[in-house]
Amino acid sequence: MKELLKNVVYAGVGAAFLTRDKIEEVRGELVNKGKLTKDEGKEFVDDLLKKSESARDQLELWLTGQVEDRVKQLDLATSDEVAELRRQIEELQVAINKQAGQ
Repeated sequence: MKELLKNVVYAGVGAAFLTRDKIEEVRGELVNKGKLTKDEGKEFVDDLLKKSESARDQLELWLTGQVEDRVKQLDLATSDEVAELRRQIEELQVAINKQAGQ
């Protein structure tokens, strides 16, 4: 029963976006209603925080991959590529100035 309750809470509040305050609020409600003991409530909070952090990390990785894929599809220059072009332009300017000064 407790496992089912945990799974319902995970699905209902979206583990990727839970804050510690919200998790503590849910824990307090469950303890007050007698659904969980205080020890179970602490375990519940710890478990939810771990799952929330993991889900957030996975979401961030997925989003990063999606953005990188879209940049490649759009054939946009990355900041590293732009920085390299700027470096090359500066080198060419130095070379041109040296030749003009001869």
